[in-house]
This record gives sequence, C-alpha cells and structure tokens, in this order.
Amino acid sequence: MITLVLEASTYAGSAAVIDGSRVVAERAVAMRGREHEALMPAVAEVLADAGVGPGAIERVVCGAGPGSFTSLRIAGAIAKGLALAAVCPLVPVSSLALVVASREPFVPGRYLAAIDALRGEHYVALFEVGATRTLRVLGPELRVPSGEVLARAAAHDAVAVGPGREGSAHVDPRAAAAARLTELVDATPAADLAGWEPAYGRLAEAQVKWEAMHGRSLEVV
Repeated sequence: MITLVLEASTYAGSAAVIDGSRVVAERAVAMRGREHEALMPAVAEVLADAGVGPGAIERVVCGAGPGSFTSLRIAGAIAKGLALAAVCPLVPVSSLALVVASREPFVPGRYLAAIDALRGEHYVALFEVGATRTLRVLGPELRVPSGEVLARAAAHDAVAVGPGREGSAHVDPRAAAAARLTELVDATPAADLAGWEPAYGRLAEAQVKWEAMHGRSLEVV
C-alpha cells in the first residue's frame, strides 16, 4: 500500500512515502523561521522522488499531535486535502508514538515520549516496544510540568525521548518512522475528513489572548 505520511508536531516537519513498511522517499523541513510555508513543497518533492502521482496515494497518515498548534494545523489541512483529492483514507497517528518510532536504534524497551507544550510544560505518553518491535501504548497522553518529565520516566523504568528536552534522548518525530508502526496504523480507524482536527493539546496563544481580552470563548469554525 502506497502511504503518504506527514508529521509536523514540532518545528521540524517531514513528509515520507511508504510502500508497506518500506520507506521509499522522505523530506525534512523547518516549520518556523521561514518566510514561506515549506511543508506542501516538501510533499510535492517527496512524491516526485518516489515516482508517485497524487492519484496513486492509497492512504494518508498524519501525525495527530499533540504539539505546535500552527504546524499541526498546516499538516492537518494538507493531509485532509490530499486524502480528499486521492479519495483515500486519512489515518491519524499520535506524534508521541512517532517520537518513539523515530529513535535510533529502535530497540525493545519502555519509553516516555515528550514534546514541548511551552509555558513550562510537556506533553507526554508512555509506550513499550516489544521483542518483535511492535509499539504498545501504556497510558494516556498528558500535559505535565516540564520538571516532572524525567521523574515520570524513572518511575516507569522508561527512557525519556523527545526533541529539545534536557536530560532526554533527543529525538524529533519523523514521518518516515510510521513505517515502524504498520500494525498501529492498520488498526487505527480512518478519520472523518469533515470533522477531524489534530489533537493540539492546548489552544493557540493568539486564541488565549483574544479570549482573555474579550472575556468569552472564541468559536473557531
């Protein structure tokens, strides 16, 4: 099955084309500090590298967060648009699971994946990689004080992994890592394209400021 994967829960975005569990092509881009949005061009490039036309995509997989609001929103919009155009399913996969699957070497063990949630907090989730390299979710995704990440990992006898976390193994979630999560992806129901949104984890900073200024919730359409 030809699968296009997008991941942009952090400021390091990526796109990959996977055939079954084989990575055919991948591209990485910066999601901030650029004048122009870079993820869609990377998608076009990775499809060209793989020799795959948009109509040949059989499934789209998108990192579902939690993470950077703006980056996730861009990736989610591109993923939904491509799935609609290709008339194929869109399967969301936890970006925290992609963190674990992106670790090198990808070996059995227990891992606490952590992604910066800003404001002194991190999103975390506990996973276990089995002897057959199958990823198993051991707990819910949580938002915790950043200072508790390493203690939580130690309490579960887990290795802390994630981007930019002092004391943790530095791992950016990569789209190509979905090739290691074929069982998880295959078992995940396709999203409803009309209503699906990534799990942002928290409101965008601009929305928080608007609601504080106006004293009411902002209805986002």
